[in-house]
Amino acid sequence: MSFIRGSVLLAGLLLSSMGATAQTAKPTDPQIAHIAYTAGVIDINAAQLALKKSKNKDVRAFANDMVRDHKAVNQKALALVKKLNVTPQDNDTSKALVKQANEEHAKLSKLNGAAFDKAYAENEVAYHKTVNGALQDTLIPSATNGELKDLLSTGLKIFEGHQQHAEQLTATLK
Repeated sequence: MSFIRGSVLLAGLLLSSMGATAQTAKPTDPQIAHIAYTAGVIDINAAQLALKKSKNKDVRAFANDMVRDHKAVNQKALALVKKLNVTPQDNDTSKALVKQANEEHAKLSKLNGAAFDKAYAENEVAYHKTVNGALQDTLIPSATNGELKDLLSTGLKIFEGHQQHAEQLTATLK
């Protein structure tokens, strides 16, 4: 259950960071780009850990989907920032995401077998709920560049599918 608590902490951290940013000023496009890219890298790293640790074919298939999809979106994001000549800007939200993800990664690394599979899947549900909420409520509305907004909207549709897949996966694991 510590992984769910960790995911809830991540959700609270992301939302409070977003809220703090929203209260003082909307995040800028370079900050949004960095937050979105960072969130993708975090999920790729979690999926790569699952591919190393899990023997469950459904968990491995899900993890492979996460790597493929998040790498594809991040490649599009990098191409867009290059095209727009924008440098993604590190910020408190992206730093908090990395810190929390590192803590979760360390916890997941200590688990094996069915315990790992369930914790990974539950973490993916919570993580996608948080990221999808941030995309929908803060990042997309705050983006000023139309192409960035479109990329984030496309990512949201993909990541909503990830959330549903993670929820289905979680339901099958004991």
